[in-house]
Formats: sequence, C-alpha cells, structure tokens
Amino acid sequence: MSRLPSQCRVCHAWPAQPVCEACISQFAQPQSRCRSCALPLPASATRCGICLKNPPPLDECLAAVSYEYPWSQLIQDFKFHGEPGLTRTFAMLLRAAPWVEPLIDQADLLLPLPLSPQRLQERGYNQAHLLSRRLHPGKTRADLLLRIKHTPAQHTLKRALRLSVLQDAFALEPLLAHEIKGRRLVLIDDVMTTGASLHAAARVLRAGGALAVSAIAFARTE
Repeated sequence: MSRLPSQCRVCHAWPAQPVCEACISQFAQPQSRCRSCALPLPASATRCGICLKNPPPLDECLAAVSYEYPWSQLIQDFKFHGEPGLTRTFAMLLRAAPWVEPLIDQADLLLPLPLSPQRLQERGYNQAHLLSRRLHPGKTRADLLLRIKHTPAQHTLKRALRLSVLQDAFALEPLLAHEIKGRRLVLIDDVMTTGASLHAAARVLRAGGALAVSAIAFARTE
C-alpha cells in the first residue's frame, strides 16, 4: 500500500519514514543485553550479575533500544503528546531486535501492560496495547490482565517507592483467569525502567498458573 511521504523526526530528511533508514542505522544498532533484564552487557555474557544472584520473575526480557536520544523524545511524544502513529516504527524496530521474533513465535499470548482506568482516560489509548497489536494482533489479549490500583506515574518515583505502590496493582480478570493456565505469556510495554511494573505483573501471572512469563519493551533505561 502506498503511503504519503513524511519527514524524518530525527534528522528532518525529506521525504522519509517517521524515522529514516540512516537514523535507524545510526541509533538502533543491535546491542548485547542481559536476557533477564535487558540491560546492556558485553557480547560474551548473557546474564548480568544482579540477575544471576537474584533471578527476576521473568524467564526472558528483551528490548530494542536504550532510552536515550533520539528515542526518549519520540517515546514521550508517543505516550504523552497524542502521537500513536509512531507505533508502526517502534514495532518494526522491536521485530528487528535480537531474539524478539522467536519469543513472539513461541508465545501463546501477548499481554500489553494495562493502564488504570484513570490513566487510560487521561491518555486516550494504551501505548503498550498499540505496540502489542502491531507485533501480533492475533495473539494480543488486553482483557486478561487488569490494573486495579491507580498509582503515580512510575517515572516520577524512586525504585523503593515504585515497588511499594505496585503491590496489588495488577490482577487477573476473574472470569477469564483460567485462560492463562499452562500458557507461555509475553508482557509488552513501551519502556522498562526498574522493571517494577513488569515484575509485579509477572508475579500475578505466575500465581495464576502461567507456564512461562517473559517481557518485551521497546526501550530500556540504563
């Protein structure tokens, strides 16, 4: 399908996709990351020391880029400035990231990290849901995992407070909880910072009988 030309959001080249090939080549090179928390690692390692010592509740965690220029500003626009059109570019970069395609193929379901009703009303859409549908609409389920506790925006909180406010923030939809038993699930989010939200959601899914729980985030803070 033909598309109208646009200007690159990074280098302002015209005509181009929202992020042109030259900028993708410059700013989205594949990077070796810890397979448990997605932090950058030397190419010879697969798990960081922290995850080896204290394994997180995720079987695997993958990310496409680091939360830095130019992606940090584009994500801000995507989440807070009403620009869901960036979904296609972010999903394309995610699918090109190491190990993401196999993880999606092996998953039974993709579960976008839910927003509270208050946050969803403020924003008008769940950016994680948009990403998940772009990655695999047939496997995306936004009705199984609920956010039942409204919390302050996580990027405004320190790690200890994030962990505290996220206790009991997620729950399974009671009438559908049986659908995750014995299934391989992948949580989808736009940004992973401390991992507190993804870990809290993963614990709920494991308690509900999921066989495996992994996560994919577009960007990872360092």
